[in-house]
Amino acid sequence: MPIYEFRCEECEKPFEKLVRTFREEVACPGCGSASVERLLSTFAMSGGGSSSGSAAPMGGGCCGRGGCGCGAGH
Repeated sequence: MPIYEFRCEECEKPFEKLVRTFREEVACPGCGSASVERLLSTFAMSGGGSSSGSAAPMGGGCCGRGGCGCGAGH
């Protein structure tokens, strides 16, 4: 089940929601409005290569200490 990003058209707050099907009705958790817009999202991937072409080590997220796969060149 994917997590989608939405923006409420009433209160304009962005939020995420775990959605079982693409047609599932979603309401804003802040104001309860059913008038929401599905936003385009990017996929989060771990273990991608860096811009220099070398492969980064597998791992999730950035720890800020290096070896985490964030590509920051620690």
